[in-house]
Amino acid sequence: MDKSFVGMVAGMALAFAAYFGGFGAFLLVAALGALGWLVGRWLGDGGRFGDLRDAFDRNRR
Repeated sequence: MDKSFVGMVAGMALAFAAYFGGFGAFLLVAALGALGWLVGRWLGDGGRFGDLRDAFDRNRR
């Protein structure tokens, strides 16, 4: 997918959230979108879900 198309879809999702849900929904969609982008970027660079699970398990001890 082209980056401009992905940006357009993200912008439309934020616009719908702001219009129908208000500013709180806008912030929630923006935060979850950023989190999804970070996880996707990390997985794309060779990260694994097991590494993430192990990081959280180490913090509980």
